[in-house]
Amino acid sequence: MESMGSSSKKPRQRRSFTPEFKAEIVDLCHRGDRSVGQVANDFDLTETSVREWVKQAERDAGTRQDGGLTTDERQELAQLRRENRRLREDVDILKRATIFFAKETR
Repeated sequence: MESMGSSSKKPRQRRSFTPEFKAEIVDLCHRGDRSVGQVANDFDLTETSVREWVKQAERDAGTRQDGGLTTDERQELAQLRRENRRLREDVDILKRATIFFAKETR
């Protein structure tokens, strides 16, 4: 008898999909002739991923108001975080340089 903890399935390798593919999957879900689960199964996708793609598409279209960020907002946030990190590093370098030159002038 096999215990529930020892599954014979290997973990699924992480895959990436183009925005066009995701849009096609979302469109199939919105047509209504198949459930999200059926679409996911037909394309060997996880139902969770497909549901997330549908939610994100609805946010981007402005038809979902659940507090989540649109794709554009996510991209802007990532860019601002990168810029913030770079500026913090610049400030840190300038602080160290100030300390160094203050010691040199004494």
